[in-house]
Amino acid sequence: MVRWRTLTGLLATALAAVTAGSLILAAPAAAADNPVTPNVVGGTRAAQGEFPFMVRLSMGCGGALYSSRLVLTAAHCVGATGANTSITATLGVVDLQSSSRITVRSNYVYRAPGYNGNGRDWALIRLATPVTGLSTLKIANTTAYDSGTFTVAGWGAAREGGSQQRYLLKATVPFVSDSTCNSYYGGQIIAAQEICAGYASGGVDTCQGDSGGPMFRRDASNAWVQVGIVSWGNGCARPNYPGVYTQVSYFASTIASAAASLGG
Repeated sequence: MVRWRTLTGLLATALAAVTAGSLILAAPAAAADNPVTPNVVGGTRAAQGEFPFMVRLSMGCGGALYSSRLVLTAAHCVGATGANTSITATLGVVDLQSSSRITVRSNYVYRAPGYNGNGRDWALIRLATPVTGLSTLKIANTTAYDSGTFTVAGWGAAREGGSQQRYLLKATVPFVSDSTCNSYYGGQIIAAQEICAGYASGGVDTCQGDSGGPMFRRDASNAWVQVGIVSWGNGCARPNYPGVYTQVSYFASTIASAAASLGG
């Protein structure tokens, strides 16, 4: 079954408690026949300040700081375009319970025009006040960086069916060609709009709760550049089912125009 990489129901409710420091959820024990390794899956803990652009969103998604007032995330994480004060963004920390965390409410959501659950999986969230002192993550505006090895990070489940994490996890995943990815997914990949990454053997992947977070790599100047947005996949870290990401370069000009309309 194809799954969005969001948290729903109890897990999304519990996220707010984790952020507030009142609850820590432990991942359930893995079944003996579960092929998914429980270690973003296959990841390690990120260091404080390593990825200062990472954002945790209160509905159970991730995001990246596009500008001081805008967060780039997935369309399936948000509702329709319009005023929205219901989202809280947590920034500036790897530990969601840290007393140093920055929290800012949203005031507007812009969902990709024409989004219908099939492709176009990007959105911008405008924050009520600008965030200062944190680096933003630039987006790829050409396909030059849409291959190689990528970094993913998030507070999502560390195993399929697990709970969200208190600490930010990171991992690296290799590019998977559109043709190979489509052979795994039976032609479901929208080649122009989506990019795949993962290992044929599985074991490392984004998972539920990582939706909307960035997939990124170094550019020619050794700066981080975002090439993908966590979108969907068949389970988490299963063999021959790489993660599927919104291909940022395809939407770069549209994202930039939308950002400009929201104040940059």
